[in-house]
Order: sequence, then structure tokens, then C-alpha cells
Amino acid sequence: MIAGNTCPEQPIATIGTVHDQGGHPVTLTADTRTSSGLYEKRWFALWSLCLSLLIVVVGNTSLNVVIPTLAKELDATNSQLQWVVAIYSLVFAGLLFTSAAIGDRFGRKGSLQVGLVIFLIGSVLASQAHSMMQLILCRGLMGLAAAFVMPSTLSILVNIFPPQERQKAIAMWASVSGVGGTLGPIFSGWLLGHFWYGSVFLVNVPIIVLALVSGGRLLPKSKDPSHGKLDPPGFILSTVGIVTLVFGLIQAPEKGWASTGTMLWFGAAAVLLLAFVGWERRVKEPMLDVALFKIPTFTTGTVGMILLFSAMYGAFFLQTQYFQLILGLSPLSASLRFLPMSPVMLILGFQTPKITARLGANRCVGLGLAILSSAMFTMRTMNANSPYIVPLVAFMLMAGGVALSVGPLTAAIMSAVPPRRAGMGSAMNDATRELGAALGVAVMGSIAASHFATKVAGLLAGVGGDDRETATSSLEGAVDLAERLTGAQAENLLNGARQAFLDSLHLATTIGGVVALIASVLVLRYLPRSVSHAGAEQGHHE
Repeated sequence: MIAGNTCPEQPIATIGTVHDQGGHPVTLTADTRTSSGLYEKRWFALWSLCLSLLIVVVGNTSLNVVIPTLAKELDATNSQLQWVVAIYSLVFAGLLFTSAAIGDRFGRKGSLQVGLVIFLIGSVLASQAHSMMQLILCRGLMGLAAAFVMPSTLSILVNIFPPQERQKAIAMWASVSGVGGTLGPIFSGWLLGHFWYGSVFLVNVPIIVLALVSGGRLLPKSKDPSHGKLDPPGFILSTVGIVTLVFGLIQAPEKGWASTGTMLWFGAAAVLLLAFVGWERRVKEPMLDVALFKIPTFTTGTVGMILLFSAMYGAFFLQTQYFQLILGLSPLSASLRFLPMSPVMLILGFQTPKITARLGANRCVGLGLAILSSAMFTMRTMNANSPYIVPLVAFMLMAGGVALSVGPLTAAIMSAVPPRRAGMGSAMNDATRELGAALGVAVMGSIAASHFATKVAGLLAGVGGDDRETATSSLEGAVDLAERLTGAQAENLLNGARQAFLDSLHLATTIGGVVALIASVLVLRYLPRSVSHAGAEQGHHE
């Protein structure tokens, strides 16, 4: 067995403990056919888990359509806009391993429900925020809640489904995640058209209530039966290290990637994360078994997920602004443009297990990432006069590519982890998503912002001071300045700024397409054809 695996081989592997309706403990094993009513209702329990997952995803993506409104209503800078988007990922990713370990140790259902309550509080407070600082803090609280919710959903799933059903359940879980990503902006767009900007956060409230009620009745209590010790040094090193890394990614667009401050943040993150790895290799019961990275399935799954979400979220960050600021669409009209992605992701996502069985996991994911790459290159052709068919084709391709990729990549990560440590695998899966999203927004947003500023600066002859800084910081700022100017200079600035934004969009999506293409090649080369879920039941082997 690989060094660091603390799960000994047993004739029948224990995968967790649930409680029947009378509160009596029932130990689940890989071969158990329990008579517990809750376990027999595992498919109903899955939908409750998917509701909880939907809250996390909708809470994240619903803000994208609000970005232009925040820029106007709260006079937000480009840096603040990136912060309010990225703070969610920063706190979420930083606390994932800690929250997952707490769930494994003390109970995944309790961890899930605590997270839902915190998310409810954060959503209500965010709806009443009157400044960007207040909103950023509320988003941070929601990120903390998400860190308890999302890993709990996947770790509970792994422990209530037998291996032969697990890939189908994961595919459904992943499909709901994708659909939530498109529904969030639609709900937000409709609310923005009828109410104040804070109302977009209240869309979470009824979903949270439904998830709490259904989860309380349907979800079994589940935790690591070995009652392993917590790992406080690991908590501190992983949390501070990941937060430092993501903070560096957020700061880099504003401060410069080669600036002293940015290099210090990245250097500190490297030291902390290397210290975390060193500690986890020595500790008896590691929070993250670093030996997992010796398994090609696990490592390729994590890298593939990071690159996938980098490309996708970077594109979404810019695409929403394209619809509203270039095409002049309302928030609702803009969000409805994303709607066709939902049925594609849902239908194709449910079929992914069959496609994977036929093509192999590596070819299925490789194909999906190649399709995602083609979607990014399609976005590169968009301009101010493009008919809707152009972004529609791009969105359909993106939905298909993501649907083919996310489920098998998630299964690849989870297949390497013993179900009793499902929280650890779930935390890694979720961390790759959030780090990828933060990386995509930071890198593609930074590239687009830098290119935009350079282009607009050439249009500002005779303009200096705050006006110059405002115009080069964002398209909204350039439009605002153009409205205060007169004559040819105003017209040139307005047209030039819009073209500069389009040029920035083209550059960023080209880079995203290349990233997705590189990920496709890596997956084809290193991800195994078969992703076995039964293999993790006895621990991970060489």
C-alpha cells in the first residue's frame, strides 16, 4: 500500500456509519444492502444533496450578472468588482480541507446543515449591504458557509451509494452543479429587472429552507468510523497557504504580476503549502494524504479540473459584461442568453456514464475539453454586431464540453480516496474548482484589463488625473467620461473604448481556448481509460 494510507485492508471495508429512523447506528460497507429506510431512499437523498449543491453554485454565479449594476450603483472600481467575485472563492477554497475534516470527524450531515444556516444569514445580510466593503464581507461569510456545504454533499453521496451506482450519482451531482451555474444569472437578471440589486441574494433563501427540511428527513448521519484525530497544524497551514495563494491571484491584476508585492504573496504561499505537504507526510493521520498524488487518476483529475474551471469562469466573467455593456442588454435579457446551456448540461451530463463506459474516461474528458476549447475560440469571433447565433453556438459547445468533463473528473478524484475519508477527496475536488475559478478570473480578467487600459490610454490626449484613471480602469468608467465630454473626442472615446473591450475579450478567450486545449492533451495522455470506484473501497494501492 502507498505510504500515508491509514485505512487498513479488511475483508469487508467499512465505508461509513448511518443511523436509522430510530437513531440506532447502522454501519455501511461496500457489500451492505441495509434495510434502513434512509439508505433505501438514497436516490431521494441525492436530490436533497443536489439542492444544497445548487445553493453554493447559484450563490457563486448569480453575482456575475450584477457586476455592471454594482459598478454604477456603488461606484465600484474594477478591483472591487474582482474582489467581490473572488472573495467567495478565497474563503471557500481556504477552508475546504478544514471543514471537510471536521465533517468526517464529527458528522457530515451536521456540517452540511450548519453551513446552510450560515449561508442563509450571509445571503440576508448581503441583500441589505449599502457599500462594496459590506458586500465583500457578506460574500466572504457565504464562502465560509459554502466550505461546509459543498464537500459534505459529495462525501455523503460517496458513503450512501454502492460502487456500482456511484458514477451515475456523481454524474447527476455534477449536472446539477452545471445547471445551477446558468440558472443563477437568470434568477438574478429577473430580480434586477424588478427590484434593487440586493434582491439577487434573496434567491438563495427558499432553496436553503427546502434543503434544510428535506435534508433533515432524508439524509443519514455519516462520519469516519475510525474517529481519527484532527490535525490543527494542517488546518492552519492549508488555510493560510491557500488563502495567501488566492489573495495573490486577486491582487496580481491590480498590482502587476511581476511586482514585489505579488511576488511576496506567491512566495509566501509556496512556503506555506510546501510546509503543509511536509507536515502531512509526517503526521500519522493526515488531513490530506499527499501520497494520493502518486496516483495518476487523482493527479490528472485535479489538474484537469483546475484548467477546466479556469477557462470557463474567466470566459463567464467577461461574457456577461459583453452582453450588457457592448450589446446594451438588460440584466435579465443578458442572463437569458445563457439559458440554452442548462438542458444541454443536464441531458448530456446524465448520459456521461454511458459515454465514459464506451469511450473511456480519458477520451470522454479529452473530447469535452477540446469542445470547450472550440467554444472559447468561437467567442473570439464576437463583435458589436454579432447575431445571437454566434454566442449561442459558443454556449452550446461550452455546455457540452463541461458536461462531458466534470463528472468523469470528479469520479477520477473520488475513486482514489477511501470512502471513510470521503471528505478529504471532496475537499480536493471542490478546491480545484474554486482555485480554477479564481485563477481564471484573475488571469483572464487581468489580461483583459491590462489590454483595455493600454488601448484606452491612447484615446485620452489632454485628459489626466482622476478622469484618466477612471476611464482606463473599466469600460463603465470610459463611458461615464465620454458622456461628460463633447464633440469628436467624446465619440472617439466611446467607440474606441468599446472596441478596446472587444479586443480584450478576444485576447482573453483565445488564451482560455489554449488552456482548455492543453488540458485536453494532458488528460488524454495521463488519465486512465477506466476510473474504478470499487478500487478505493480497500484503500488506494500502487
